[in-house]
Amino acid sequence: MLRRTIVLAIAVMSCAPAFSQEAGDVMQGQELAQSVCAECHAVAPGAIRSPNGHAPTFDTIAHMPGMTPIAIRVWLRSAHKEMPNIMLSRDETDNVIAYLASLKADGAER
Repeated sequence: MLRRTIVLAIAVMSCAPAFSQEAGDVMQGQELAQSVCAECHAVAPGAIRSPNGHAPTFDTIAHMPGMTPIAIRVWLRSAHKEMPNIMLSRDETDNVIAYLASLKADGAER
């Protein structure tokens, strides 16, 4: 029974990124990033330097290996030393994830 539960959980988790990529609004995610995140992060496509030198650009985040929609969701909900505790709704989180996915898609040739 436990083995079946684990296999089912793994199967669901492996499908989740595909479903998550369909959710969210890219434009709303970009607007939210510009209004909430741009104080520290460069959020524009192709930006190479963030206002805060310790904050990666959104383009860098989008292209980090293993940065799946689930990983981004966990990352946004986790406390970070140098990142303020920003509380995003599920829709806002989905929108930011959609925006990051669009950056990855636009720069897929990397």
